[in-house]
Amino acid sequence: MTTASVARPAEDPGEPPGRPGRPGRPGRPGGGRPARRSGRRPGKTLDHGAWFLVLPALLPILVLSVGPLLYGVSLAFTDSQAGRTAPTQWIGTLNFQDLVHDTLFWDSFGIGLLWAVGVTVPQFALALGLALLLNQNLRLRWLARALAIIPWAMPEVVVGIMWRLVYNPDAGILNETLRDLGLGDGHDWLTGLGTALPAVIVVGVWAGMPQTTVALLAGLQNTPAELHEAAALDGAGAWRRFRTVTWPALRPVALAITALNFIWNFNAFALVYVLTGGGPGGRTRLPMLFAYEEAFRYGQFGYAAAMSCVMVAVISVMLALYLVGRLKGGDDQ
Repeated sequence: MTTASVARPAEDPGEPPGRPGRPGRPGRPGGGRPARRSGRRPGKTLDHGAWFLVLPALLPILVLSVGPLLYGVSLAFTDSQAGRTAPTQWIGTLNFQDLVHDTLFWDSFGIGLLWAVGVTVPQFALALGLALLLNQNLRLRWLARALAIIPWAMPEVVVGIMWRLVYNPDAGILNETLRDLGLGDGHDWLTGLGTALPAVIVVGVWAGMPQTTVALLAGLQNTPAELHEAAALDGAGAWRRFRTVTWPALRPVALAITALNFIWNFNAFALVYVLTGGGPGGRTRLPMLFAYEEAFRYGQFGYAAAMSCVMVAVISVMLALYLVGRLKGGDDQ
């Protein structure tokens, strides 16, 4: 018997072939039973079935959203006008060239940014305070939560008509309250050059605050209570618990709802249209109102479509910046 035969241990006849001392792995050379292969590609039938399931939801999006969007983009490169008997012609980027020098549009664009920021920032601050309050163990909390979402359930046209009555210079509740308190004879809030935009911003904050409150309240309820208890045991006060526990957990929801609110507010139309119609003197003429007037008051469909393309481009840039920020935040976490 040689040295090699002595050093090498004998394999157990009952042990499956493969690496000595370990059972063989299925599907690998020298170990166990090989895996059975199928001639069909896995997941191919499931992909076809998934398309059939998605198709009923995808068709309305294509017909009602993507189709009109593409038609509006193509319309921006034409001289389409209302009541015109001559055929519509392709004019290239002429509408966009005119738009660059249109100071009225850029003034409305600045008003739209001012309106969006002026509504979004106080909307978030007030909604955060209300969400923190509704997250406490208060009596009749369910009733307070139900009352807080009432403005959200009201159509914007109804909200606009209601606040027109509030701002009425003769019999509005706001001016009547000011007269009773001896603070003056009241003001014509919606037709004053200096008060129209702030008055409309107040309505925008009131109408949009419930949805922000609901989103932030959902984020607060998803924060583990054990973290607050541990911070309280360490001696952290209310502000420190909010800064170190509540806000880090609430930050993703806050960023998402703030970005969506800014986009919604920038695209606002019905509320401002009912309240002021863009007046006085264009002080509340948002970009959507300006495009609406160009299209349906002056009949310049092609020019209005060019304005809409610019606004879509701005909103796309906002969404891209938001998504990049979210991705970076996800990488950091």
